[in-house]
Amino acid sequence: MSGLPQIYVDADACPVKEETVKVAERHGLTVTFVSNGALRPSRDPAIRNVVVARGADAADDWIVGEVISNDIVITADIPLASRAVALGAHVLGMSGKPFTPATIGMALAMRDLNRHLRESGQSKGYNAQFSQRDRSAFLGALDQTVRRALKIAAG
Repeated sequence: MSGLPQIYVDADACPVKEETVKVAERHGLTVTFVSNGALRPSRDPAIRNVVVARGADAADDWIVGEVISNDIVITADIPLASRAVALGAHVLGMSGKPFTPATIGMALAMRDLNRHLRESGQSKGYNAQFSQRDRSAFLGALDQTVRRALKIAAG
């Protein structure tokens, strides 16, 4: 399985764990959930749980230390997405939005702008609730991303 892409999930508050496992099982890939909190154990050998020390960016740093080109990273964390994109990984947000070399700069800029607006009181910073439509979009995007990564791995 060394040539196959791996899936790494920034698992803190991740709403798409089950969907990720479903797609990974369909394609025979390993999923690694990384968190600085408790994770539900799995008997499935294709599912790994890694609990890192508490601390800012500990899970992100662990993921970046493991990811190689053509792996898949699932995260809502824009700075982690940027680091993974720089390593050549395929990166998806929780709603299925891809982060690519062409889009990551704008995503970082929007993150910084939104943070500034929240800090200056010009925005409340509410996030939209995760919907069934987001879940469905994620499933389709992950399946498409996995197929693309498998095609690259096959040469």
